[in-house]
Amino acid sequence: MKMKRYLVSLLVGASIAAPTSVLAKQTNLSISEAAAEMGAGKTTSVKLTSAYLKRIAKIDRAGPKINAILALNPDALAQAAALDSERAAGNVRGPLHGIPILIKDNIESLDPVATTAGSFALKDNVTRRDAPLVAKLRAAGAIILGKTNLSEWANIRSDNSTSGWSAVGGLTKNPHILNRNTCGSSAGSGAAMAAGLAAATIGTETDGSIVCPSAINGIVGFKPTVGLVSRRFIVPISHSQDTAGPMTGSVRDAAIMLTAIAGSDAEDPATVDADARRTDYVAGLSADALQGLRIGLIEQRAADPALIAAAVKRLTDAGATIVRVTAPTESRETLDNAEFKVLLIELKADLGTYLSGLPAGTTTHRSLADIIAFNKANAATELQHFGQDIFEKAELEKDLDDPAYLEALATSRRLAGPDGIDSMLAKDRLDLLIGQTNGPAWVSTLGKGDAFAPPSISQLPAVAGYPHLTVPMGSIDRLPVGLSFIGAKWADALVLRAGYAFEGEDQPLMITPRFRKGATPKKPTSP
Repeated sequence: MKMKRYLVSLLVGASIAAPTSVLAKQTNLSISEAAAEMGAGKTTSVKLTSAYLKRIAKIDRAGPKINAILALNPDALAQAAALDSERAAGNVRGPLHGIPILIKDNIESLDPVATTAGSFALKDNVTRRDAPLVAKLRAAGAIILGKTNLSEWANIRSDNSTSGWSAVGGLTKNPHILNRNTCGSSAGSGAAMAAGLAAATIGTETDGSIVCPSAINGIVGFKPTVGLVSRRFIVPISHSQDTAGPMTGSVRDAAIMLTAIAGSDAEDPATVDADARRTDYVAGLSADALQGLRIGLIEQRAADPALIAAAVKRLTDAGATIVRVTAPTESRETLDNAEFKVLLIELKADLGTYLSGLPAGTTTHRSLADIIAFNKANAATELQHFGQDIFEKAELEKDLDDPAYLEALATSRRLAGPDGIDSMLAKDRLDLLIGQTNGPAWVSTLGKGDAFAPPSISQLPAVAGYPHLTVPMGSIDRLPVGLSFIGAKWADALVLRAGYAFEGEDQPLMITPRFRKGATPKKPTSP
């Protein structure tokens, strides 16, 4: 197999010097390449970790200052040294052995780093416990390099929120054009991966928060079937829709990460079937995986029809049959209302359960009402750009046994699943659905909300809990856009195989950021 590389340019006009060749080489490796380099004795985990820390200092803390990283793990180099010793002794845990990764700062780790969800309300939330997905990554040999910035409280606080902003971390900048948005809520994970600040990152999604920042930052993002990956010890929004997933430079790297983190957790009921469903997602990857597949192209307003046309040609040339389909639109408003009702009630219940279960000494805030009160008392920092109207609406809601909630949950699941994705797949005997993930990044305007154009394709797979992969499709005005692959429940392996074959073994891992400040030409480009 031809190995793939990406090269990240560090030009902002002429103000930032290019990195040294050694630093560039160390941080331009895919997971597989880094594992091969360490296996051949050409580098070590300590050298690799040091290179990423230097790059973070150059790009995130200085230079363009993209604000993708909230906190670094002070034990990362010591962990790298221990893993190098294991390798020297002949114990290699797998492809993630000694690989530095970043996780979103709503995911707990046992490292001496707080899990803040971007809010000063949780500034002391050092739980000293690993979320099960982090424990799995650690067992596979990965190094937790640090925590990434995010849209505060995973973008559920206000209708006027600006994606990528948190009180703790400030505004994350898009590494392609610095005044553009990174999308939310896994903004820091997307920007950090695009900027080459880690070998891979982890994000979380309730509706669009993995796939949108991945597409907008020009990387691969995968939202698994809800229940394939444990959500325990992750600051929640919705137990019906929340999941974590990989955000990487290639589909292969996403498959490596998913293979490590998938599995059942006795304390997360949604994962009861995960062990029976999980597989080696890397082993199934094949360049000819599109042969014979019937794929539905969801008709939608495209940011640039030429990019969709080029993607369709690429798919058909690889052996797929493309059928144009229309997503159900007559029930869109009903679905919007039902999903929002579910999210409000589950936010109040699930966040309260999480906060009340935190170890003593981490926080005094034990409910959504406590967080609302904290924000009001600390308005100068927490509410400086936008309010907390969604929090306040959620606090007025009833409990999980409310008949209105149960009806909304049943309605949203039916419209997104059986009457949505399942119906589209069955009608034309399709294996998968595709569509443009979202439009290119908009200018960040703090406190004025987000300018999605066209709207994201994320809602149906998010509400249904089905797998959703985005792969770079091309650029508009030098801003990336992604192509989505959506499958039925538990079709995670098929979705990854199709995305891998579309990506191609000889293609760049991701769209190269340029860290530009100003306007860009208006010529679409496709990979």
